[in-house]
Order: sequence, then C-alpha cells, then structure tokens
Amino acid sequence: MPNIKSSKKDVIRSKIAYEKNKASKSELKTMLKKYESALETGNKAEAEAAYKQAVKLVDQAALHGILHKNNAARKKSSMTLKLNKLA
Repeated sequence: MPNIKSSKKDVIRSKIAYEKNKASKSELKTMLKKYESALETGNKAEAEAAYKQAVKLVDQAALHGILHKNNAARKKSSMTLKLNKLA
C-alpha cells in the first residue's frame, strides 16, 4: 500500500476504473450472447432488435477504449453477415 496521498488516490481510481470496465465487458458479452440466441431461434424481428443493441454497445465499448476499434469493426461486420444470412 502506498504512503503518499496522491498514490493512495491513484490506487482507488484504478480500482474504480477496473470495476467499470469489468461491468461494461460483462454487459457487452451478455448482449452478444442474446444476439446469438436470437439468431438461433430464427426470429428475424427479434434478431434485428438484438443486433441494434449489440452494435450500439460495441460502438460504446470502442469509444471508451474497452475494445480496440478494429476489434469492434470485426465484431460488427461478423454480426451483420450473420443477420444477412438469416434473411
């Protein structure tokens, strides 16, 4: 444990950021799983709704540095191709 006041604050800030990022990643993974399950059921309307939410979360994750922008682009492209195959 650090002794300097600013270092103590840094440790606290780091823990807060870690928890936020962890929650965001978990939410993103959950939405991607919901999207995949909507595709498996074959319901086009449900899949499109899940697609919109998943793309929004992927974009937000890329914006906040949780995902790399190329990783986000790859995920969105993959989701779009899967949705188009369903049609």
